[in-house]
Amino acid sequence: MAITTISAMDPIENRLLEKKISVRKLFFRDLEIYVHIGINDSEQGKSQKVLINITLYMSSDEGPKNDSITEVFNYDRVRNAVHGLIKGRHINLQETLVDEIADMCIRFEDVAGVRISSEKTDVYDDCYSVGSELIRLRDI
Repeated sequence: MAITTISAMDPIENRLLEKKISVRKLFFRDLEIYVHIGINDSEQGKSQKVLINITLYMSSDEGPKNDSITEVFNYDRVRNAVHGLIKGRHINLQETLVDEIADMCIRFEDVAGVRISSEKTDVYDDCYSVGSELIRLRDI
């Protein structure tokens, strides 16, 4: 019997697949938040739309046995935590925002790694967005 090797492009997936046969991911695509962010005078004292993308690489690859939310990671925890993180404060840099979201997510016991990005969509007329991305892997 021939063994087929699958090479995932994602470095986190590659690392996790070295240790087990499958990787379960949860993700948010273009979570739209309004946050006080930026260093320019024109960005002070007002909210800007920022798109957040979050991929959680789960420690367990097991799916639910009884189709119950109690058997899986509830992604409301992440969404609510992101909104709590930005509430009532100003953040200068997208890099800071991305780092803080990654720190928060990696603290969840079920999470083995994260990929976080932020995109400001109203910065330049000649491109859709500018942003920052971070990949972080828990020691496994």
